[in-house]
Amino acid sequence: MKALIQRVSYASVRVDQAAIGSIGKGVLVFLGIEKKDDQAVSKKLLHKVLNYRIFSDASGHMNLSVMEVAGELLVISQFTLAASTGKGLRPSFSSAMQPAEAGRLYDYFVEQAKHRCKVNSGIFGAHMQIESCNDGPVTFLLSA
Repeated sequence: MKALIQRVSYASVRVDQAAIGSIGKGVLVFLGIEKKDDQAVSKKLLHKVLNYRIFSDASGHMNLSVMEVAGELLVISQFTLAASTGKGLRPSFSSAMQPAEAGRLYDYFVEQAKHRCKVNSGIFGAHMQIESCNDGPVTFLLSA
């Protein structure tokens, strides 16, 4: 399981031109789910996302987590993060989890996050348009 996280001033997601979720200050999470992932991996990655210190403290150092700044999460499923890009010019998605199972694990990640902070999310498997203001820019690729 991989999470591409971005510190944002705001972020929103649209499906079929309808706004379905938005956040203010917080973290935009693009979540990629692989065949080997399970609920234990999901919990470990969520802990990392929520506690990764990417927000500035009073001295301007990245010492605060999204939890410590009372930030929000916008979680977007992105199976392309599971791509293998080492060979050739076309990505391979052979390591991505099958959609039905990945959808359940995505929903699990989102539900677990909702117990910890304010969360909005996209629709698993939908074609989405994401708008965000990356604050920094600050972007990290996390894995469990």
